[in-house]
Amino acid sequence: MKKTTLFRKLIQDPEILLLPCCHDGLSARVLEQSGFKAIAAAGYGLSGSLLGMPDIGVLTASEMITQYGHICSAVNVPVLVDLDTGFGDVNNVIRAVRDCEKAGVAGLFLEDQTYPKRCGHMAGKSVVSVEEYLPKLKAALWAREDPDLVIMARTDSCAVYGIEEAVRRARIYAEAGADMIFVEAVHTTEDMRKVNSALAESNTPSMANMIEGGRTPFLSAGELQELGYSVVAYPCGSVFAAVKALQRWAGYLKEHGTTRGYRDQMLSFDEYFEFIGVPAVREREKRFR
Repeated sequence: MKKTTLFRKLIQDPEILLLPCCHDGLSARVLEQSGFKAIAAAGYGLSGSLLGMPDIGVLTASEMITQYGHICSAVNVPVLVDLDTGFGDVNNVIRAVRDCEKAGVAGLFLEDQTYPKRCGHMAGKSVVSVEEYLPKLKAALWAREDPDLVIMARTDSCAVYGIEEAVRRARIYAEAGADMIFVEAVHTTEDMRKVNSALAESNTPSMANMIEGGRTPFLSAGELQELGYSVVAYPCGSVFAAVKALQRWAGYLKEHGTTRGYRDQMLSFDEYFEFIGVPAVREREKRFR
């Protein structure tokens, strides 16, 4: 089964889909080996991993999509990716969608923030009008060559204009043909129900975004499913965990001048050898000797 077809099926399954975000091929392999059915990659993690910078729209389209290709090549599970605001006008959106397909993604999403965008849980966001966003969404839907490629519309209007405007936009984007809707930074469980009740009219799946310390109530997958969500993403955990682990390792090394006493907090050389797939590579090499 194609990854796009599988991802579409996972979204439609009765059980909510957990979608942790990776930030590179290494973290993607960790998530796959942990048993997740699909994963995601987004600007928050990529900005930190590639540039050491916050998610403020400084990554270029080529930087993001090249990294998406590396991630998709590293794993066998479907990958949902972030296209920010589309990197320009409808022509940029068309190119980005087709480049993402070549990179092997199973789905992507496009947001209605102004450029340069910023993390959806940062203050000071602004959004374009519906009339400015819709041509980009329609261009993305038109550009895909694989009809199973999932295209999700994201709106950041809740933080700017309130929940009623966010619900209105969610309905419009669903009616325009988006396969899934993502209303970012919803502040209450009551508003989360409003979003999903509105989308139930068109039977359009929606995605929740769980950020540790973010503006949205931090709920369990079961609670989110009860509220009507089909998918829940975890966009920041991989970089939060990675930075914390590296800080501890670096701090120990700086203090002690060795990591001899820290080994129980790390993979061994042989464990990493196994994790990264060296035995399979060595077996593959034998076929050509």
